[in-house]
Amino acid sequence: MCGRRWSFTLQLLSGGAPPGRPGGAGCQTAGRTGTMTHRPSLELWQSKAVSMRERLGIGDQPNDSYCYNSAKNSTVLQGITFGGIPTVLLIDVSCFLCLIFVFSIIRRKFWDYGRIALVSEADSESRFQRLSSSSSFGQQDFESELGCCPWLTAIFRLHDDQILEWCGEDAIHYLSFQRHIIFLLVVVSCLSLCVILPVNLSGDLLDKDPYSFGRTTIANLQTDNDLLWLHTIFAVLYLILTVGFMRHHTQSILYKEESLVRRTLFITGFPKDTKKEAVESHFRDAYPTCEVVDVQLCYNVARLMYLCKERKKAEKSLTYYTNLQAKTGQWTLINPKTCGQFCCCEVPGCEWEDAISYYTRLKDRLMERIAEEECRVQEQPLGMAFVTFQEKSMAIYILKDFNACKCQSLRCKGEPQPSSCSKELCTSKWTVTFATYPEDICWKNLSIQGFRWWFQWLGINFTLFVGLFFLTTPSIILSTIDKFNVTKPIHELNDPVISQFFPTLLLWSFSALLPTIVYYSTLLESHWTKSGENRIMMSKVYIFLIFMVLILPSLGLTSLDFFFRWLFDKTSSEASIRLECVFLPDQGAFFVNYVIASAFIGNGMELLRLPGLILYTFRMIMAKTAADRRNIKQNQAFQFEFGAMYAWMLCVFTVIVAYSITCPIIAPFGLIYILLKHMVDRHNLYFAYLPAKLEKRIHLAAVNQALAAPILCLFWLYFFSFLRLGKIRRGVTMPRQVGEPHSYLAQGTDPARKWTGGCGVPGPGI
Repeated sequence: MCGRRWSFTLQLLSGGAPPGRPGGAGCQTAGRTGTMTHRPSLELWQSKAVSMRERLGIGDQPNDSYCYNSAKNSTVLQGITFGGIPTVLLIDVSCFLCLIFVFSIIRRKFWDYGRIALVSEADSESRFQRLSSSSSFGQQDFESELGCCPWLTAIFRLHDDQILEWCGEDAIHYLSFQRHIIFLLVVVSCLSLCVILPVNLSGDLLDKDPYSFGRTTIANLQTDNDLLWLHTIFAVLYLILTVGFMRHHTQSILYKEESLVRRTLFITGFPKDTKKEAVESHFRDAYPTCEVVDVQLCYNVARLMYLCKERKKAEKSLTYYTNLQAKTGQWTLINPKTCGQFCCCEVPGCEWEDAISYYTRLKDRLMERIAEEECRVQEQPLGMAFVTFQEKSMAIYILKDFNACKCQSLRCKGEPQPSSCSKELCTSKWTVTFATYPEDICWKNLSIQGFRWWFQWLGINFTLFVGLFFLTTPSIILSTIDKFNVTKPIHELNDPVISQFFPTLLLWSFSALLPTIVYYSTLLESHWTKSGENRIMMSKVYIFLIFMVLILPSLGLTSLDFFFRWLFDKTSSEASIRLECVFLPDQGAFFVNYVIASAFIGNGMELLRLPGLILYTFRMIMAKTAADRRNIKQNQAFQFEFGAMYAWMLCVFTVIVAYSITCPIIAPFGLIYILLKHMVDRHNLYFAYLPAKLEKRIHLAAVNQALAAPILCLFWLYFFSFLRLGKIRRGVTMPRQVGEPHSYLAQGTDPARKWTGGCGVPGPGI
């Protein structure tokens, strides 16, 4: 039978499909030939004589051999029974347990890695002080408890009040978002397994092999089966549920307004030689009812901040060796030269010297450079200022006055209220906004503005786009690897364990590596606030991941280059060939395996934080002295990157929801993923990262992106219905396909009859 043991492989991601039977051209059946330019009749759609290949909408006969024979000579790994899901699940769970074991050993026996947030500076703010054993909630010393993995039990014993105190409001909103996603996936899993899965199994389009994964998918149903309506109904229901859960979460996002921040305005567009007195005089004359409390002009302090940080480390190192000498009564010799810690003997130019003398001299030299830089900073104003008023209402009044003069940043009305200093201060060029929290401002980036900032932004993103345009998905990398027969030894092994575990592991590895480029490109854009940086990072990484992991592989495309050629080039042969390989019965198996790998391998690696571990180890090895190693331990903790974490989580969530109808088996594994993700993030937020203080816009942006998941699910059904109609033909591009159902409706046809007879799946707009 043509549909027997359909196997989805990674070759589909690179534009191919599973091979046919050896020595043949795949399953050959009589199909439609030529190009149909007229609308198919209802009798043709419902004809019982139509072969199974035609019912699946897999186009012209010449292209059939492509879907089944393109991988004949490939060494890319192939699938096994039931899509390899049981095998991949067993291997990934075993790897997850190994990662937990390794992390426990590293955390308990070696250094402070994994407990870095418990090590903080004595003069840090109270919310960073985690060495104190006393708190209003009686924080327990989880590390001193006996038993195996006390940190593991601590994850379940932590209360939101403790997390709020030690991690801040943003952590609470992030975890609340995850809990709403968990409850949503519980409902989706129950509905998908209890309703959609039995409906799919009731079909007889594919073989009756109980080990065939295709029987669990929507491809198993006849085109004239009325039960196909349930899929669209439940897809719409998932959209409604997502909106409801996200709305409930949005209502819980409440921030305690800080009086000083809400009374402060951030103003840009000053002349560089503006004086503080002139700004105060302007507001006093133009707005006599608004009392200015303080005006802080901004300067280029990037280098000054670096010097102060180095001075602080030198002072701490000096204190360390001073206390060590007082305790032991002995002088400590160090070799401060580059790689001096590796010198075993004293040679000319690499002499040892007293630690106290070295750090005293270093501190004095840094103090001199700081004094010089402070004088230089006064000569480098940035044309910005923070203006604080006595009441919040005063700040709001002035903000409205300036914003009333502009429409979408373009002046469309009169000038703001003038004063005797208006012309001197160029008030017509001012940009006025509410100031954000001081902890949210990237002070060193304020000096990058205007043309320089836009030129830097355009250069970074243009380079990023050009690179990712041709190197978008992991499949194109695997295709390149395959040309050099790198995977041939594994192919010859014919081991089902390796052949199913290795492809999903490679996809997860490359999908973790490529977005890192997007992540660091956002850091190089020099945003003024951490909130803006995280929000832009979340959007860029999410869009890239969705194209890379979900959209392009599902369409059988390998990069944005192929995507645009398929979308707009009517003469390209790629459109017809690749679209005929879309929505094969076992295609969802690979995405199920990807979700399983993300749940166990991905969350295990997030707990271990291997890149951070490697960087930490390298920095510890390159540290010149014991004092430097102590400073590294105290300063290696970073703030939690909410933008990147939101993007990763939402990408997997979108994959889960998008395939929850066509492939309902994916839903419970998605629930396992988000449960493990929630536990890992609770641990990392409390033990491994410093608190962040961001604006709530990033959490609202995450809610908006979560709504894309059920919309893509509807689009998947919409696109699948056209394949069932047989409308995707050679030379027909996507814009034309999107417009065809609207032309049908304009002709007065019956939508229910059209969709039930043609494919059984109504479009999302009906």
